[in-house]
Amino acid sequence: MPMLRVPYSDLYEALKKAMLHLGLSEDRAALSARLTAETDRDGIYTHGLSRFPRFTAQVRNGSIDVSAGPTCTAAFGAIERWDGHRGVGNLNAYASMQRAIALARQHGIGCVALANTSHWMRGGTYGWLAAEAGLFAMCWSNTLPNLPAWGATTPTLGNTPFIIAIPRSSENNPGAHVVLDIAMSQFSYGTLASYSKRGEPLPADGGFDTAGNLTRDAAAIEASQRALPIGYWKGSGLSLVLDMLGAMLSGGLATHQFPRDPLREVGQSQIFLTIDPTHIASPHDLTQTAEGILASLREATPVDPGKPVRYPGEQTLHLREENLRLGIPVDPEIWQQLTSTP
Repeated sequence: MPMLRVPYSDLYEALKKAMLHLGLSEDRAALSARLTAETDRDGIYTHGLSRFPRFTAQVRNGSIDVSAGPTCTAAFGAIERWDGHRGVGNLNAYASMQRAIALARQHGIGCVALANTSHWMRGGTYGWLAAEAGLFAMCWSNTLPNLPAWGATTPTLGNTPFIIAIPRSSENNPGAHVVLDIAMSQFSYGTLASYSKRGEPLPADGGFDTAGNLTRDAAAIEASQRALPIGYWKGSGLSLVLDMLGAMLSGGLATHQFPRDPLREVGQSQIFLTIDPTHIASPHDLTQTAEGILASLREATPVDPGKPVRYPGEQTLHLREENLRLGIPVDPEIWQQLTSTP
């Protein structure tokens, strides 16, 4: 089924209406709807509207408390622990990153370790938030077990989203920040679901089928739950240590403690780490360094002359402009469900 394009304002209003229907207060519904709509606006179609049916199901089955907000449980200098009380994931994460930014403004570095929250939707949202404030950032979240450790056939690790944001500001490129937003598998499960629904092969091997063969068949990987870790054993190891850091610093759940039912996946441990570079370097020097690195990247000879080498986050700006101009691509079936909310 071909995608439908709708104006950003229509998507936002429909999401806000649906969130109000689920019981969110006016201001919380507005913010959560904006964060979700901006995800699709920026071309991350697997983590915006497409996840809303699962969010709705988790609210209705009691896994997510729409009225709960994060509270600080411990603090020392630039590092704090917060409890999300199983509230709305993107609202908890937004508040945590805002707090980490405030800590970095005061101390030069800030860290919020958030426990007991829910899926934060697009992890890159919080990297962009920090970069737009002029701060460097790293953040990640653990997940339920859905990624096999290297050498294993059963999913014991989480497909951890990991974000690194580099602020970049210049007269020629305002807002053109470098934001790396990746998961620990070659393709996220959202991407696998998208390819599976369209019946299209992945552009590269993405995991193993039930017979243990590498495959580009997304549906076969979903069935086996054996997604391919990035860098093979390296991605497997990175997933493990990020889970340990998140759970130990936040005092929250580790991946092995999550239920394996995606509709009951709550209690995530997340880290939001920020650095304010202006405490140690001038904006001019930072800009010069960034521009020099990216200029060097541009000099690389592309495999396809029609496709120049891009930095992480560059395509986001292109898709943002295109989608605001032409309308945001949405799944017609999910759009129908969303707009039929009374």
